[in-house]
Order: sequence, then structure tokens, then C-alpha cells
Amino acid sequence: MAASELYTKYARVWIPDDEEVWRSAELTKDYRQGDGVLQLQLEDGKDLEFKLDPKTNNLPHLRNPDILVGENDLTALSYLHEPAVLHNLKVRFIDSKLIYTYCGIVLVAINPYETLPIYGADIINAYSGQNMGDMDPHIFAVAEEAYKQMARDERNQSIIVSGESGAGKTVSAKYAMRYFATVSGSASEANVEEKVLASNPIMESIGNAKTTRNDNSSRFGKYIEIGFDKKYHIIGANMRTYLLEKSRVVFQADEERNYHIFYQLCASAHLPEFKALKLGKANDFHYTKQGRNPVIDGVDDAKEMSTTRNAFILLGINESYQMGLFQILASILHLGNVDVKDRDSDSSIIPPNNGHLSVFCELMGVTYQDMSHWLCHKKLKTATETYIKPIPKLQAINARDALAKHIYAKLFNWIVDHVNKALHSTVKQHSFIGVLDIYGFETFEINSFEQFCINYANEKLQQQFNMHVFKLEQEEYMKEQIPWTLIDFYDNQPCINLIEAKMGILDLLDEECKMPKGSDDSWAQKLYNTHLKTCALFEKPRMSNKAFIIQHFADKVEYQCDGFLEKNKDTVNEEQINVLKASKFDLLVELFHDEEKATSPTGAAPGPGGRTRLSVKPDKGKSSQASKEHKKTVGLQFRNSLQLLMETLNATTPHYVRCIKPNDYKHAFTFDPKRAVQQLRACGVLETIRISAAGFPSRWTYQEFFSRYRVLMKQKDVLTDKKMTCKNVLEKLVQDPDKYQFGKTKIFFRAGQVAYLEKLRADKLRAACIRIQKTIRCWLARKKYLRMKHAATTIQRFVRGYQARCLAKFLRRTRAAIIIQKYQRMYIQKTCYKRKQAAALAMQCILRAYMARQLYKALLREHKAVIIQKMVRGWLARQWFKRSLKAIVYLQCCIRRMRAKRELKKLKIEARSVEHFKKLNIGMENKIMQLQRRIDDQNKENRSMSERLNTLETSHAVESERMRAEVTRLRGAEEDAKNNANKVTSLLEELERLRKDLQNTQKEKKAIEDWAQTYQDEMEKMISELKEQNQLLKTEKNNLNQLIQEQSQQWTDKMQRALKEETQQLENDLNEERSRYQNLLTEHLRLEEKYDDLKEEITLAVNVPKPGHRRTDSTHSSNESECTYNSEFAESEEGSRVGEDVSKSILDMSLFLKLQKRVSELEQEKQSLQNELDRREEQFQRARARDDEEHKKARGAELEYESLKRQELESENKKLKHDLNQMRQSLRGGAEAGSGAPGSPAYTVLLDQLNASNEELEVRKEEVLILRSQLVSQKEAMQHKTTMTEPLPYIEDVQKLTDAKEISQAYMGLKDTNRSPFPDYHKLNEDGELWLVYEGLKETNRLLESQLQAQRRSHDNEVEVLRGELHSLKEENNRQQQLLAQNLQLPPEARIEASLQHEITRLTNENLDLMEQLEKQDKTVRKLKKQLKVFAKKINDLEGGQMDVSPGQTADEPVHPVNIPRREKDFQGMLEYKKEDELKLVKNIILELKPRGVAVNLIPGLPAYILFMCLRHADYINDDQKVRSLLTSVINSIKKILKKRGDDFETVSFWLANTCRFLHCLKQYSGDEQFMKHNSPKQNEHCLSNFDLAEYRQVLSDLAIQIYQQLIKCMENILQPMIVSGMLEHETIQGVSGVKPTGLRKRTSSIADEGTYTLDSIIRQLNTFHSIMCHHGTDPELIKQVVKQQFYIIGAVTLNNLLLRKDMCSWSKGMQIRYNVSQLEEWLRDKNLMTCGAKETLEPLIQAAQLLQVKKKTDEDAEAICSMCNALSTAQIVKVLNLYTPVNAFEERVSVLFIRTIQTRLRDRKESPQLLMDTKLIYPVTFPFNPSSLALETIQIPSSLNLAFLTRV
Repeated sequence: MAASELYTKYARVWIPDDEEVWRSAELTKDYRQGDGVLQLQLEDGKDLEFKLDPKTNNLPHLRNPDILVGENDLTALSYLHEPAVLHNLKVRFIDSKLIYTYCGIVLVAINPYETLPIYGADIINAYSGQNMGDMDPHIFAVAEEAYKQMARDERNQSIIVSGESGAGKTVSAKYAMRYFATVSGSASEANVEEKVLASNPIMESIGNAKTTRNDNSSRFGKYIEIGFDKKYHIIGANMRTYLLEKSRVVFQADEERNYHIFYQLCASAHLPEFKALKLGKANDFHYTKQGRNPVIDGVDDAKEMSTTRNAFILLGINESYQMGLFQILASILHLGNVDVKDRDSDSSIIPPNNGHLSVFCELMGVTYQDMSHWLCHKKLKTATETYIKPIPKLQAINARDALAKHIYAKLFNWIVDHVNKALHSTVKQHSFIGVLDIYGFETFEINSFEQFCINYANEKLQQQFNMHVFKLEQEEYMKEQIPWTLIDFYDNQPCINLIEAKMGILDLLDEECKMPKGSDDSWAQKLYNTHLKTCALFEKPRMSNKAFIIQHFADKVEYQCDGFLEKNKDTVNEEQINVLKASKFDLLVELFHDEEKATSPTGAAPGPGGRTRLSVKPDKGKSSQASKEHKKTVGLQFRNSLQLLMETLNATTPHYVRCIKPNDYKHAFTFDPKRAVQQLRACGVLETIRISAAGFPSRWTYQEFFSRYRVLMKQKDVLTDKKMTCKNVLEKLVQDPDKYQFGKTKIFFRAGQVAYLEKLRADKLRAACIRIQKTIRCWLARKKYLRMKHAATTIQRFVRGYQARCLAKFLRRTRAAIIIQKYQRMYIQKTCYKRKQAAALAMQCILRAYMARQLYKALLREHKAVIIQKMVRGWLARQWFKRSLKAIVYLQCCIRRMRAKRELKKLKIEARSVEHFKKLNIGMENKIMQLQRRIDDQNKENRSMSERLNTLETSHAVESERMRAEVTRLRGAEEDAKNNANKVTSLLEELERLRKDLQNTQKEKKAIEDWAQTYQDEMEKMISELKEQNQLLKTEKNNLNQLIQEQSQQWTDKMQRALKEETQQLENDLNEERSRYQNLLTEHLRLEEKYDDLKEEITLAVNVPKPGHRRTDSTHSSNESECTYNSEFAESEEGSRVGEDVSKSILDMSLFLKLQKRVSELEQEKQSLQNELDRREEQFQRARARDDEEHKKARGAELEYESLKRQELESENKKLKHDLNQMRQSLRGGAEAGSGAPGSPAYTVLLDQLNASNEELEVRKEEVLILRSQLVSQKEAMQHKTTMTEPLPYIEDVQKLTDAKEISQAYMGLKDTNRSPFPDYHKLNEDGELWLVYEGLKETNRLLESQLQAQRRSHDNEVEVLRGELHSLKEENNRQQQLLAQNLQLPPEARIEASLQHEITRLTNENLDLMEQLEKQDKTVRKLKKQLKVFAKKINDLEGGQMDVSPGQTADEPVHPVNIPRREKDFQGMLEYKKEDELKLVKNIILELKPRGVAVNLIPGLPAYILFMCLRHADYINDDQKVRSLLTSVINSIKKILKKRGDDFETVSFWLANTCRFLHCLKQYSGDEQFMKHNSPKQNEHCLSNFDLAEYRQVLSDLAIQIYQQLIKCMENILQPMIVSGMLEHETIQGVSGVKPTGLRKRTSSIADEGTYTLDSIIRQLNTFHSIMCHHGTDPELIKQVVKQQFYIIGAVTLNNLLLRKDMCSWSKGMQIRYNVSQLEEWLRDKNLMTCGAKETLEPLIQAAQLLQVKKKTDEDAEAICSMCNALSTAQIVKVLNLYTPVNAFEERVSVLFIRTIQTRLRDRKESPQLLMDTKLIYPVTFPFNPSSLALETIQIPSSLNLAFLTRV
């Protein structure tokens, strides 16, 4: 692909920058081949010309599309280069708050410097069992991958954690070990996983310290091997350490600290046990105060000391050893404070009685003189003599510090050895996972021997890493059958050879250390001479002769030679060591003793067993090697240990974690690009990217490619073969075949090709979107226009019609009003006119005459005055005019003359100018036009004036004519006035008088009006004031009412809210208590299971299981099978055997003590139960003896009572017969008007039943009479007998005949005896037989009496039923009459409809009643048929017996009573079994029962009914031992079958349903009134009579809870693999979700594909669960609880995976989730389960899906999100927003500002900070009482159950 195709306008590139390392810019002009400058625009809007390098002409790196930014795997980026990696890490770290990112096989971890809630047990459970690429990057994902590969490949694993100090290596390693400890569990009770985790605080306290870069920096490297057995449970661990920084013991830089243990000791110095150590504050000791900052913010050293001591105890290091360790550490601090003074220039001395040295010697158990002497002297040995030489002060201080470092190193090694011993296991190790926590590449301003060794180790690790990455790449290419071309990658073998090869740096260093006068300078010269010219990686600084430079894989590092030899030798004065070896302190002597002879702090020697070791480990058994260990140099030891480490790593499968330090200031979520890119280069991440980019870094499966780029294909390009389709399309899209390769399952792309394809796809989608938008907008606009047009037309039509109607109406009304007004006004005016005319004519005559005279006089005077004025004014005007004219003319002349002169002068000047002429002409033209207009105006005015003149003339002529007529009329009026002159005078007087009256009246009127106005104003004012006051009062009243209402409403709301809250709190408390109780039951069950497993293991004498590599899920316990407990007696018997077996096997002592304690507890419990049983038996015996005595006393009065009872029964029978006859007559008389008249079917059935009952009463009466005659005859016979021998034994025998069957047999035997030909009563009574017969008759009589009572009750019930029917018939008759009356009032059509409706209702009710009667008749017929068969059989037997009578009987033989057959009593719903058949019963009904056959073929809950019927019989015979034994056997058998088949959902569901049914039966037939409300009378008769089984009900309830929890676990195990695939991954709506490019970690080879689950799979499984539970007869309420738990699991697992998977947080995935949830809701509706609360459990998932789809830009959106997502926590909302990733280019990312807005709004929420939902949460289960309507006596036992030994009673 040409560069011109990629570097086009608007393409974005990366350019180098000094501050940010790389900056983003955009091309403003297309690039052409040969251009030397790129026109760019930076993100801040500045333009930039980027000059290309003329030599290489390399273009800047292209930027990835926004859709790829923030990917989980860096290898998923289309452009793989340094700026892309840095930007991707920055976006994830800063914007999304994600600290983990994959880079191929490497996990990049950035230290957030903040505690994150992503390491809890819920996160561990979420990652357990998952594929590495399926979840977001995490340290747990790497640990899970290592664990799975160990189990699958049978190969040891290693996790290599590296990075700078402060990058988080130790924390990452700690979390990895925590993961292993959590998911695997331990194989025994020794809590090995806790010990493994307990080693961390110990190693941190003695090996970690505060540095300028990290508050908890590991100053040593460690490799921890966590051992596993064949079941992959943790059995132990082993730790190897590397290169402890001993110099920190004696020296710390500013702002740094010594090892934590010293500060912990000083912080705990106040404790009583530490008083002897004579410690103080950390600032009091030289070794702890040099850094001048002894406190770490947020760390409590005293608390950490307690943690360390607890860890020591957990690892078996007892208190005495701990105090010894602390004693040595305290002595080191005191040693540092020993003051050495100069004696002279070559010697030094320690003053006598030095306090700190005295304490040191006291604590170490050495003499003061020896130690003070050898601290200031040294021994020199020659071939012949030995010299003791004093040393100067500086050397003495160095010797003191060297001794302190040596003691600490020995102590450190001792602790590591004993930690390993504590973690050592006697069980053989099958495999291990190693966790390597080692220092990363380091470079400082001054680099010494420690940095050299660290960087040497990193060179070795980097070489191993490069080879492993190269190997994986090669395997991937070969697996896909792609041609493999050699990729050139950096090989650091030359650098390693420079360090470790022969004549290398370490070799020369060891050689120089052997020289007598070797020095750092001479060693530096040897290095220069050997490597300066021969090795390109070795350089010499220009300005120094005591340093050298090595070109490492990460960077050049300059090392200072000073101190190399001393640190490599690590020498210490042997005499000082000898003084310490001679100590009286045993632990100190042990430190310097051979390691093989060291004793364990627990006092136990290592067991014979051991872990399997690799052959690369050193042989520690050789004493010669141990004796020479101190002669080896540090470099040699480090090289050997490093070689051993590399061999171990090469023998394992490595997993890499690279920790990055984002900034040097420990600021939370602050990213420094310079520091980050420096570490990325150093840790090999960029090398991985380079290797991947050199080949084909982007890899797509054919299905993914087809799904993503289907839009670029035409319909004709799509073939059935997806692989061929992809090949054809790709050949068209990308012309260069070298840019891609086709593998077996994947397509491999060169770097940048995916971005090119994304560009093509985005362009195609953009064009399609524009076309769709254009069409849709046109369609929408046209539809809108048409709707508006139609609406406007419709509105206009209706408005115009309305207006027209209104106008017409208005016109009609107006016309009518005008007509009315016209005539009304005409009448009023006419009347008024006539009245006024009469008065006016009279007054006008007089007034006009008077006015005319007055007018004439006035006119005459005016005329004369005008003449005079005219003459005077004329003269005056003429005089003034003349004067003025004269003056004006003169003045005008003067002025005009002056102006004329001026004008003439101007005209003369201007006349000469042409311009003037032109202007003049212009002015003239204008003047002419003006004059013309003025002339026209004048003409118009003249015409108008002439018109007006003509008009005036006309009007004047008319007026003149009128005046003439008026003068004529006046002359006539004058004549009349003269005639009426006399009348005028009188009228004037009258008028004057009237005027005065009028004036007076007007004055009075005005006064009255003023008073009225004043009064009205006052009244109005008063009324207004009253209105105002009234208004105020009303307002105040309203306010008070409103206030009262508000307060009432507030109080009501408050009370309701308080009540609701209290109710809710009580419910929550109840649920919590119930949940806590059920959790305790679960824990109890688990302990019992583990106890049973341990007993089995002990019984089998610790048999070793067969080899296997099965992996158990982390959510399960370490036990392989679910176990349960047996009966308490069996436990005690087996516990005794446990005590015998323990002594024969080699087990852990703590385990043996636990088992022994458990056995003793069980024995005590057994003894207490036996005592209770004995006490209960004694009470029963006493009660029985008391009953016997009472029975003997009452026996004498029973004969008389029986006779009275018989008489009462006879009278009762007569009364009942009389009542029945009356009822029959009343029925016949009262039912004539009803529907049930005589002759109807219902009445006939009732009458037949009454007749049958009457007949049965007659039979009973005859039986009573016969029995009475027999008793009389027996009594007469007894009167002839004087004595009776020993009746009491027979009385006891009779008392035992409580069964009705035995009584009837005794009665039949009595009748047979009566039929004997010659009865000899004397012989008969010799053995008390007569008394026996008498007692039998008495019992028979009692039985008959009880049956008569029952029959009487049944008759009473029937009478009540008949009365109720009569009442209902009367009501029906009344209702019919009312309906008939109502119908008669309705119209004919409504009457017909109402009658039809009524008739339909009546027929429906009659139909239902007839159906019920038919069912009752069927039952009655079946019962009568059964009785008929019994009677027929008895008749046959009796006939056969009568025929056997001998014919020789004479007539004088005594007459015996007739044998009347007795009807057989009904089945009582009990099953009888023998005691020895109990095991057979349990075996057939529980252990060997197949749930499938029972659920399909038989009634639900049949086993429960059978067991309860057996229990009823045991209760009936009052056998408490049998009841207890049966219940115990049933409970234990159910537990046993669940233990055996506890993973079978059908079995667990079956026994849950039967256990609940058994529990309900115990409640229903317990006799408690609260449980008997819904029972039938027959069921109430079947209640338990002798035993209260409330305690067993509680036991069964607990058992049901355990079965329910087992059912939920079983169901969860089945659903768990389906949920994520079906709810998240599968595209239910095809084509909505886009497929994004995936990295190397998308699919892991750990688990083969097991098929893809869909939403239909989940729904089918839910249907299966539901149908199984329904078939088993599970209670509906219990099914609702199970479904609610199912939906909670689905919602929780889906939401947890959504929160941990960035690739699933997109708009399209939100749509998929909402569709899937709607399908689940539809399933609930189909099953009528919407009210079970299952939908509410999905609310968090629904809100998360909505959150993915809503707008996320403005503050309004933030407010909407906060109100919408009330079921999600703040952490979950922020997590979803951070993870939100656009799948297409049209979606936008969520801004950081918006997320902060959400956090601010949700700040006040009070909720748990937990991120994930608890998938192990099980809602508390309840078992609502559900009585059964099934009658026990109707249950038939099928022969298939093999229960023939049960007898129906």
C-alpha cells in the first residue's frame, strides 16, 4: 500500500516531542512522493511544518483509529509502535482508570498509588475458571492461566514479576499468591494457604524498606514455589532469595529508612516483653536515623509489629524463638551506636563501660572485653606466625558495620530457612507454580555493585523473555501453516558474555579479589585493557578512570568502580565471628552453625516425605560445600543462584508481569510519559511489540473477519464457504498479497492493514448512513408535511363551518333583535312624542313670541352699533394703513437696492462661468417644474372654490326662501302673541312660582342625594372593610386548614414512612436472621461433610488416590463430593473406631486432637440423649401404672353405665328417625316452588342417601338389641357361678386388643362359641374365658357406640346441608322474582337480552352443580360397590357356616341369637410395617427410588405420603421408639441419597418436593388449630394422637433448607457455563454488535471449545428446571423462590462479567442485553411468575444496559443517569462509564469530565463500595404451609415400589 494512500488529508500521525515524548497531529495536506515537509496541525490548533529526514525520508508514525484506542491487548492495535503503545496505556490509565493491559503474553501493570476495590474475593471468583482473553486484563487472569495450564499440561509454571522500585512488584506477587490460596484451597486442615500468605508480612518486615521511590520497596529478590498435590490443592511452598541489600542495615540515604522490622521494634519498645531489649525511639539509634524520616504516612509500625508476630506464630515460630530474633535485631541497633574513638593515627579504641556495647554483649551473650578488643583489632596470618594488629577508627567503624551486616544476613537466611520449613509438606509435591518477584532494570546517578548485579539479572531474564516470545510467535505461525520467515530481534547474548564469560567482568572481579593488593583502580585498568577495544558494548567514560559503561538492552549505564571489590568480597573479621560462636545465646550460635543441624522452631523434625525437586537444584547435603560457602565471592554466588533460577524458569512455562511506575512523586493516577516510556523500553514490552510488528501482528478468524467486514462485500461475493469468501474479498480490497496471509483458522495482517480496512469500512458505512439519513429525512419531512396539510385542511374545514354557523346564527339573532327593537322603540317614542308634543306646542307659542320680540330688539341695537363701529374702524384702519405703507415702501426700496447691487455684482462674476450657467439652468428647470406644480395646485383649488361658491349660492337661495317663509310665519305669530298677551302674564307668574318650587325641590333632592351618597359611601366603606376582614379570615382559615392538612398529611406520611421503614427493617432483620441461620446450617453441613470425609480417609488408612489432573472449580470447596452426617448413634460408634485408627496412622497432631475432641463431644451427647430417653421411659411407666389403677377403679361402674348408654342410644335413634321424617316432609312441602322439587335428580339422590342412612340406623339398632340380649344371657349365666379364678391376666390381655380388627375377631369367636351344641358354662369359665368374652363384648359395644356417634355426626351434617340447600333455593326463588319484575320494566329488546343472559348464567350454575353432584355420586357408587362386595363375601361365609350345622339338633335346644353381619369400617390412611422391615422400606422408597419414574407415572409426593402413613401407624400404636427410628432413618437416607447424587438436579428437586410435602403433612395432621383450618373432617380424624413432632418438624425444615441450597448449587453449576455466552457473547439480534480487532489473548488454549450457548439454551434449561419441579409437585411458592434465585444468578453473573469486560461495554451490546432480558421476562409471563420477584433481581442488569445506551454528554444526561440507575452502586456506574467502548466510529467515548460529574452527583449515596455482585448470595428460603387436599385413605401403593410388606390399616 503506497504511502500516499495513508498519508492523506485529515490523517493523524505521531511526531516526537521533548515534553510529552510523542504528540498527535493531523495532516492538512496530502502527502506526495518526494515531499520533504509535512503540513500538520497540532491538537491545540497550531500549524506546523514537519521536516522529514532527508537521509532516511521516514514518515512519522500513523495514529490508530479511535475505535482501537483503549484496547485490552496492545497487539490488537493496527499500528504497533512506541507512540501507539504509550497512548493506549495512557488512555486506559488516566481516562478509564484501568491499571492492567495485555501486551501479547505480557501483563503490563501500572501502579495507581491508590487502593482499588478490584482484589476482593468476588473478583477472584469472577476470574476463576475463565479464559484469559475473555475478561479484562488482571493479575488474577495471569494467575488463573498459570493454574489452568499446570492442571492441563502437567507442567510447572512460573510468574515473573519485574519492574522498578515502586512499580508494584511485591503487591502483584502478593495478589497472585492470594489468588492461588483462594481458588485451590489446602488438602488438609493445616491451612497451608494461610501459611503461604502469612509469609508475606514476615518477608516484608525483614526485607522491605522505604526508599525515595517506594514506601515498601523490596530490597531483595525472591522466587516462591507454591506446591500442589495431584488434586491441585496447595500443600506447601518454598522460597529462594537473591542479593539482599545488606548495606541498608548500616546506611540509608535521605528520606529513606532501614528495614521495617527495626522501626517496628522501636515502636513496640513500651511492651513489657521488650523491656529487656532496652530500646527507645528510632531516632535514638544510628542505624535508623540516618534517613531523617523514620515515619511512613499512614503506616502504624506498632500495628505492623503485631501482624508480624501473628505471622510468626502461624508459621510455627514460637514465642521463645521470636524473642530471640528480636533480641538479635535489638543488639544490631545497639551495635550501631557503639562509639569508636581514635587512639592514634593507626589505632582506635572503644572506651570502657560503653553503654550500647554493654547492652549488645548482654543481649548476644558474649564478653565485653573480647568484643571491644576485636572491634578495634584484626589478626594477620602468615606462613609461620600470627599477628594482632590495631586498626584505625575508620576501619574499626567499617568492621563494626560489616559485623552488623553479616549478623543481619545470617538472621535473614535463618528466617527464610524456617519459613520454608514451616511451609514444607510431608505430602509429595506433584507440581508447583513459581512467583518471581525480582528487581527491574535500574540506573541512577551513581551506580555500584548492586545495580550491576541487578542489571545482569535483568539481562538474563530479558534473554529468556525474548526467546520465549520468539518461540510463541513461531508456534503460532507453524500452527496456522503460514510460511515462517526469520524475524530479526535483539539478542543480548554479547552483553551477557561481557559480564559472565571467561575473562568477563565478573571473572576479572573475582581474580582481582584474590590478589593480595587488589584494588578497584587496578581492576578498572584490567577491564579497559581487556574489553575496551574488543567489545562494542563496553565503553570508558571520557572524564573518569574509575568507571566503565555497559550498553544494556535497555540503556547505557555508567558504573563507578569504587567499592566493587569490597562488596564482592563481603569480608568480616573471623575473630568477631568466633566471639559470637562462643556465645551463650543458643539462637546466635545456631545462626552461625551449619544449616543441616539447625532445629525447627516448632520442635518437630522434617518428615520423611518431601516435594519433588527439579534436577537443577543444588545438592545441599555436601558438608564440604557448606564449609566453603563463606569463601565464595558475592558475584560468584549471585551468578550461580541466577543460573539456577534460569534453569528453573526454562523448565517451567513462564508468564510475565511488567510493573510500570507512572511518576516519581507517588501521585495517584498521574502519568509521566517520559518515565513510562523509559520503563517500557527497559522491561521488554516494546521489544515484544517490535517482534509482533515485524511479522503479522493483526490476526482475525475467518468468522470474525466476515462479521466485521461484511459491509464491504457484495451479495454475489458471499459464498457458503466463509473462508473462500474472505479470500476473494480480501484480494479485491488489498492489492499487495504480502500484506496478509491465510492460515488454517485465521487471517494474518501486516501492521496498518486493519486500520486501512477500518477506513474502508467507515467510508462505506458513512456513505450508507448519509443515504439512509437522506431518505429517512425526506420520508419523515414528507410524512410530516402531509400530516400537517391534512390537519390544517381539517381544522380549516371545521373552523370555517363553525364560523359560518356562528355568523348565520348571529345574523338571525341580529335581525330578530333589530325587528324587536324597532317596534319597541317605535312604540316608546311614539308615546313619548305625543305627550311631549302637546306640552311643547303650548310652551312654544308663548316662548317664541317672547323670544321673537327680544330678538328683534337685540337685532335692532346690534344693527345700529355695527354701523357706528364700521365707520370708526374704517377710518382708523385707513389711517394706519397709509402710515405703514409709506414706511414699508421706503424700507423696501432701501433693502432691495442694496441686495440688487450685491446680486448684480455676483451675477457679473458668475455670468462669465459656464458652470454657473449650468447651475442656473438646473435651478431654472427646478423652478419651472415647481411653478408648474403650483399652477396645477392653484387650478385645482380654484375649481374647488368655484364648486364651493356654487354650493353656497344654492344654499343661500334656499335659506332666503326659508327666511321669507319664517318672516311670514312670525308676522302671524306676532298677531297671535298680541292676542295672548294677557295669558302670558299669568303664565309667567305661574312659571315663576313653579321655578321656585322646582328650586326648593332640587335643593331638598340634592340634600337627600348628598346624605344618601354619604351614607352609601360609609356603607360601602364599611362593607369593603368587612369584606377585607372576611377575606383575611377566610385566608387565615384556608391557611390554617391547609396547614392542618399539610401537618396531618406530613404526620400520616411520616407515620406511614416510619411504619414502612420499621416494617422493612423488621423484614430485613428477619431475612438477615434467616439468611444467617441458613448460612450456619450450610457451614454445619460442610463441617459434617468434611468430618465424614476425614473419617472415611482414616478408615481407609490414608489411601493414596490415583493420579489425575482434574481441576475443581474455585467456587467449590476442596472436598471432592458432597457429604452428610449419619445418625448420632452411628457417629459415636464410628468415632470410637476413629480413635483406634488415629494411633495407627501418621497424621497431623492438630487434626488428631480435633477428631478426638469431636468424638468426646459426640459421646457426651449420646450419654445425655440416653439419660433423657431413660427419664422419659420412667415417666411413661409411671403414667401407665397410674392409668391402670384408675381403670381398675372405674371398671365396677362400667356395667351400669353401659345399660344407661344403650337406653340413651335407643332414644337418640328414635329422635333421629323422627327428625329425618320431618325433614323429608318439609323438603317435599317446601321445595315445590324451587328447582329441586320431588322427582328431580338432585332430590332423588338426597332422598336415596337418607333412606340408606335410615336403613343403616335400623341395622345398627338391631345389632344393639342382639348384643343386649347376649349380655343379659351372659349375666344370668354368671349369677350361677360363685367363684371366678384369676381374671386379671385376661383383663390385661383384653386391654391390649385395641385394634378394631382384633375386637371384631373376638366378637366372631364369641358367636362361634354361642353356636356350640351343649355349652358347659362351668367348664368355660375355668380359665376365665367367660370374663374374656365379656370384656370383648364391652369393647365391641364401645366400638359400636363410637360408630353410632360418627353416624349421628354425619346425619347432622347432611341435615345442615339440606337446610342450606333449602335456604339457597328460597334465595334463588326470590332472586328469580326480582329479576322477573325488573325484566318486565325493561323494553322488549333489553328484556329478551337480559332473560337470555340470566338463563345462560342459571344453566351454567346448574351445570356446575350437576357436575359436583355427579362426582359425589361416583364416589358414593364406588363406596357402595366396595361395601356390597364385602357384604356378599360375608354372606357367603355365613351361609357356608350354617350349612355345616349337624342335622341332629333337637327342637328343644336353646335358641341362640341370629348372626347379623357387620359392615367393614373404612380405611384409616395408615400403613403398618414390622420393625425389621424398616431398612427395606427406606431402601425401596428412598435409596433405590428413581425420581423420573415416580414423577411421571405416580402422584406427586407419593414417597412423602407413604412415609407419613407409616409414621401415623407408629403414632397410632404409641410406639415412640418406632417413630424415632423411622424419622431418623428417613432423614439420614435422604442425606445419603443427596450425598450420592447431589449433582443431579432431578434427584435434588424430587427430594426437596417430598421433604416439603412430608413437613406439610406433619403440620397438617399435627392437631394444631392453625394447621387444621383447611382440613376436611376426615382429615381431622387422621391427626396424630400420641406424639408431638414439633422438634422433628424443625429438623425437617433444616433438612429442606439444606436440600434447597444444594438445589441452588446444582442449578448454578448447570447455568454458570451458559450465562456469559448466552446473555453477553451470543448475538441474539444478528448484525447489531460489531466485532472489533482482537489481540493475542482473545482465545486461550487452556480449555477446548465446548460449544456455544445461546439465550435459547438458557430458556430451554429454565423450562427444564420448571417442568421438573412441577412434575415433582414442588410447592408453587417454593418454585417462585427458586426462579427468583435463578434470575438473580443470571443477572449477577452477567453484570459481573460486563463490569470486567471492556469489549462488552458498548451501545450495541446494551441493546442485546435488553433484548435478552425482555425474553426472560416473556418467559416469566408465560409461566405466570411475574409476581415472584425475579424481574426485580434483573434490575441492576437492566439499568446497566440502559446506561450503555443513553446519552452521556450534558449535565441533564448526568442527572437522568443518576435518577435512572438507582439499583447500581456508584462504583458500578463509574466502572461502566469508564469501560464504555465504541464499536463503530459513529459512537463517542465518555469524557472524563462527564464521569467526574456523575461521581460528584453520586457522592452523597450511602452504599457498599463493592464493585461486583455476590454471585454466591442465596436468598433466605421459606416454606409456606401448603396443605394437601388428597385423602390418605384413597392413596394406592403401586406394585412397582416393591412395598408389599406394608399393610393397609
